[in-house]
Amino acid sequence: MEYHKVSESLIYTWFSTIASVLQFKVLSCALMKAIIKYLAGLAGPSGYGSKSTAEQVTRDCSSSSTFLPSSHLTAIITGATSGIGAETARVLAKRGVRIIIPARNLKKAALVKENIQKESPEADITILEIDLSSFASVKRFCTEFLSLGLPLHILINNAGKFSQNLEFSEDKIEMTFATNYLGHFLLTEMLLERMVETAAETGIEGRIVNVSSVIHNWVKRDDFSFYHMLNPRNYNGTRAYAQSKLANILHARELARQLKQERKANVTINAVHPGIVKTGIIRDHKGFITESLYFVASKLLKSIAQGAATTCYVALSPKTEGMSGKYFSDCNESHSSNLANDEAEAHELCKLTRSLISRRLQQPLA
Repeated sequence: MEYHKVSESLIYTWFSTIASVLQFKVLSCALMKAIIKYLAGLAGPSGYGSKSTAEQVTRDCSSSSTFLPSSHLTAIITGATSGIGAETARVLAKRGVRIIIPARNLKKAALVKENIQKESPEADITILEIDLSSFASVKRFCTEFLSLGLPLHILINNAGKFSQNLEFSEDKIEMTFATNYLGHFLLTEMLLERMVETAAETGIEGRIVNVSSVIHNWVKRDDFSFYHMLNPRNYNGTRAYAQSKLANILHARELARQLKQERKANVTINAVHPGIVKTGIIRDHKGFITESLYFVASKLLKSIAQGAATTCYVALSPKTEGMSGKYFSDCNESHSSNLANDEAEAHELCKLTRSLISRRLQQPLA
């Protein structure tokens, strides 16, 4: 399931939050300003806002004195077979970026490729098989990609899964955590050296984008236990999803520190919240909410084109050059939770993750 297609329990929680706002239970001056700014689509410091689309934010990215034209770039985009991922691939391909689509469903990936090339006949798109929930599959994908001898400038960790019921991967790890966090962590680790080399050889800054979610704010420190996330005792789908999205931000924080302080590499990594995107599931739930509440809720939702904007902005804009370890929303740097900003928590999570994957693969990670 695509990461932006939230579960019924998440929809209920989300609508109850909106209802509380309308009843002035949680309304504050700062919150009111934020809501007005969001609804109006007012631009932030970047010049873009909640109503900006991926095409709009990439329009000025093709030329920059420090970030070379996008036709020189190669990007890997996970989860590009539908939704925001497919829109991200379409827009970047339109800007001349060579696209690599890792996909579990090769038929869906082929259809996305066909549709992109109808619009952009010169688009260079390669499809490779992957199952992000499987360490072995991620390793095979990376081996296959590296054998192509291509450069790698952009890695967009976009794919995601929401499991309403407790499921386990082939590695016997809870499926949401395995897919959303562990799979992307391993993918990044195995491709990082190629990104560092590409940046050094070309002088073009490498960029990694972890697609997270504002739902990470719901995670309490006491609930964030690495080993419990691997094999939860009392499973809750929304909580597991939120935990995985918090882990995506912590991963970006820690890797940004390592890249800058330890490796002195010209590669950045940031996390983004794409917004809650309009899908059929919202209309399906219209029956249990009032017409007025549905009207307000619909105004808070983004189109897919708007949902892909922040990812494309962070991946391609010259305005984000040199920014690393940050959290973005609506194409502007934003605030994440206190837990997401905890450097010690980020360091410990990455240390435990590397140790786990090394044991499972029986080989050390760099």
